[in-house]
Amino acid sequence: MQKVLIKNALLINEGKSFKRDLLIEGEYISQIGSSINIDESEVNVIDANGSYLLPGAIDDQVHFREPGLTHKANIGTESRAAVAGGITSFIEMPNTVPQATTQELLEDKFKTASESSYANYSFMFGGTNDNLEELLKTNPRDVAGIKLFLGSSTGNMLVDNEEVLEKIFSSTDLIISVHCEDEGTIKKNFKEQFDKYGDDIPIKLHPKIRSEEACYLSSSKAIALAKKTGARLHIFHLSTAKETELFRNDIPLEEKKITAEVCVHHLWFEENDYDTKGTFIKWNPAVKTANDRAGLWKALLDDRIDVIATDHAPHTIEEKENSYTKAPSGGPLVQHAMVALLNKVSEGVISIEKLVQKMCHNPAILFQVEKRGYLREGYYADLVLVNPNDPWTVEKSNVLYKCGWSPFEGTTFNSKITHTFVNGNLIYNKGQFNDTIKGKRLLFNR
Repeated sequence: MQKVLIKNALLINEGKSFKRDLLIEGEYISQIGSSINIDESEVNVIDANGSYLLPGAIDDQVHFREPGLTHKANIGTESRAAVAGGITSFIEMPNTVPQATTQELLEDKFKTASESSYANYSFMFGGTNDNLEELLKTNPRDVAGIKLFLGSSTGNMLVDNEEVLEKIFSSTDLIISVHCEDEGTIKKNFKEQFDKYGDDIPIKLHPKIRSEEACYLSSSKAIALAKKTGARLHIFHLSTAKETELFRNDIPLEEKKITAEVCVHHLWFEENDYDTKGTFIKWNPAVKTANDRAGLWKALLDDRIDVIATDHAPHTIEEKENSYTKAPSGGPLVQHAMVALLNKVSEGVISIEKLVQKMCHNPAILFQVEKRGYLREGYYADLVLVNPNDPWTVEKSNVLYKCGWSPFEGTTFNSKITHTFVNGNLIYNKGQFNDTIKGKRLLFNR
């Protein structure tokens, strides 16, 4: 059994920061203490003085493009980038080719991940207008949940039959995670702009097409349906300040039936960035106004928004360089999400403790992930060491995504992730990867 002693780190865990040692034995954290007495000749020792020690982040929304879209990305390449970015577990979405809308196709993805994923993994089952019977076979113990697209996006898995939606919401106890944009509103807005500009719609109109109205109408309808049926609802990637008014912060997360997520790009970019970034920051839902960004930060900090994720969704440079109507929405983020938000820590926007709550603890609570998301004795040793004072600039040469680009190119981050452990194994060490060990399938306490 391998043993690793991490000494003198500043542990960030459960709302507190404290200098401690941490001992890893095999896959687990075996001891946390102010001074761990052990013969250091029997262990690998890392002196982490000056570094943060964080739980590995759990990213509840990624698109790793396998199967069927592997010219953009695959589970191996993107999970490798994720662990370099401090993400040790991910939940991947069903809109691949073929879509994960049968139990057999879902298990095919698990098999692929078991052979290639550097990080721990789970996948969501995709709901459609006609697969309720198959959906209800989903095992709550070893599948993260159900994903529904209530607005069309990559893969076109739109669920727009209201009778079917109510049946799904009424029939499962699993978390139902939803992409909320009203399709009718988007089509109307798009037609207005297409009639005026044709294929060359200015990218700055993207948030006018995929508007605040489209987002709020869909989110509010989903929440009303969840309240009517008692469903457990999680709304992905909020993008407007108005939507944040729909959520509560007066009860603990464990008691919430309706929860919300925000993604790093909606916390970082705003509509003026289209002038320089163009279609490379085209996402669904769209990056919107500076006021929306401020409203999202406010709701994140006051706990109306529960989780920070990435919605990592790579496309090739050639695809993104197309005109507005042909350029796909989405961008790669798992390598840079944590360090981007650590910049916000250094700016005083968010505390390091709150950041760990939103990226590590809360996804574990929300999805009932077994023995992950915390620095606790007996938990899996999914750990990240961060040097908070080692500036570096994102360049194509240091981007790890298969697509070869990042919306953060040219940005200097203050912090650098130096070590990432997955299940007690040092998978990432100062730019070097252990390619021999793979992550585990996530299990859920339900």
